[in-house]
Amino acid sequence: MRGARTLVDLLRSKQDNDKSLGQHFLINDDLIALPLQYAEIVKHDHVLEIGPGPGVLTEALLEQGCKVTAIEIDEGAVKHLQKVFASEITAGQLNLLSGDALQVKWPSSISKVVANIPYQISSPLVELLTKYLRNEEVSLLQKVVLLVQEEFAERLVMEYESDVGSLGMTALLDWQSEMLQKVAPHNFSPNPRVNSCFIEMTPSHEQFDCDKRLVKQVIHQAFKQRRKKIRTSLKSVPRRLNRVPNWYSARWKMAISSLADDERMNARPEEFDFDDWIGFCQDLEKIQDNS
Repeated sequence: MRGARTLVDLLRSKQDNDKSLGQHFLINDDLIALPLQYAEIVKHDHVLEIGPGPGVLTEALLEQGCKVTAIEIDEGAVKHLQKVFASEITAGQLNLLSGDALQVKWPSSISKVVANIPYQISSPLVELLTKYLRNEEVSLLQKVVLLVQEEFAERLVMEYESDVGSLGMTALLDWQSEMLQKVAPHNFSPNPRVNSCFIEMTPSHEQFDCDKRLVKQVIHQAFKQRRKKIRTSLKSVPRRLNRVPNWYSARWKMAISSLADDERMNARPEEFDFDDWIGFCQDLEKIQDNS
């Protein structure tokens, strides 16, 4: 193995770091090995890596003998990876895709996702992972291990009471998430200004007696005005309500109005736990617009 420092230096010799892409490369080889252990990578896995950059994690994954699909948006990094891993690409072990991981179509055979992601795509990536997981054509995804900003990790797992919000609550619809290990800035090149953390997301495959898409809409709408009571925040119709089958403005207004005397309407969103949201949405769905 070339090692992290060598790979980062090789890329740096060809181009400067692109701050707009959130490029902070992990250079501690011991830490690079951790996500492979957490994800329990085995030879028959097909692993998706997002933002391989210099290829430090790519190299470690390929050493395990698994198939890797890596998506990189930086054209300079793509050329670097094509040269460094030419033999693995030729052999078909590495499938290198050039483009935005939030736009490029992912293979349907992914079993694990392991990545040190640009922190600015953390939230949209979790949404995309959820969409991928819910795809009926996808059934192999077992585990996701990401290196993210520590603050994001805390909000995802709702580590503290102040972290309770729409991100963590909606993630619980599909994932069991856990903070694994914090990573200090000096382990990166260049050093980020924040602490980082490995997180694990395991599909729960849990089903509910209400539409998950409605639950997501309700939670997001409530937490937009988290200091206000639910009766106030839910008066407004969610902007994307029409994405939920059989839901539209008139039905929403009727459903919310019918619960006007429900004591839950006087609660603030952080006072609801996950089961409260599910129960509330089940009651909303019972109310039909018969006009």
